[in-house]
Amino acid sequence: MNLNGYFDRIGWRGARTATSDALAGILAHHMQAIPFENLDVLLGRRVRLDLDALEAKLVVARRGGYCFEHATLFAAILSELGFDVRTHSARVVMVAPRSAAPRTHMFLTVGDVMIDPGFGGLAPRVPVPLDGTPAGGHRLVRDGDDYALELGAQRLWVSSLEHDLAVDFEMANHFTATSPASPFVNRLMLRAFTAGGHVTVMNRDATLDGRAFQLADRAALRELVATHFGFDLPEILDLRVPSIPEWS
Repeated sequence: MNLNGYFDRIGWRGARTATSDALAGILAHHMQAIPFENLDVLLGRRVRLDLDALEAKLVVARRGGYCFEHATLFAAILSELGFDVRTHSARVVMVAPRSAAPRTHMFLTVGDVMIDPGFGGLAPRVPVPLDGTPAGGHRLVRDGDDYALELGAQRLWVSSLEHDLAVDFEMANHFTATSPASPFVNRLMLRAFTAGGHVTVMNRDATLDGRAFQLADRAALRELVATHFGFDLPEILDLRVPSIPEWS
């Protein structure tokens, strides 16, 4: 990895040491700078998880990505700095019971804290202790032998905290990016943090620093992305979104 390029991308000027302060600072800068988005999936492009592809997309092209991209890149950066990083998968249970939720989310643990840079608009922006201590509005609670991430009263995901391998994420990523049953194939989902809060997009419904509105068309989406997500993608004008009939 080109560490200088990555740290320039996220605007981090602090220490590059394996300390808790550096971990929290780098995480906050990463999430502020690199958005969450699934545009490549909707454009029919392969989502690659090798480090060359992630560096080219998220760092050089200043794009965003979803959980597998964020977490794989962030794990590589932390490993370069000397952190002991473990990779895990989770079942997202916000809208589906555990029995209907496959392991299609990727997150990390570093020592006694959990790091989740790729969970979109509900992701914790700080490390979350494994012992249940609240971190911002998030906390990890035990659910039998599993761990569950909660935001207030809302349960987001559950995980056994088993250490999963790169091949496991390749399989989950393939399902997430290609299966007709995957929400990422059917819906437009974007999030970026702004100076005044954040901007989110779910299909045509958008919010900007607390103000809700609807995107008129794909040209309006392209303009929003260029203005608030930090990159211009002309291909958005040809974007196909199955849950927006007029865009398919």
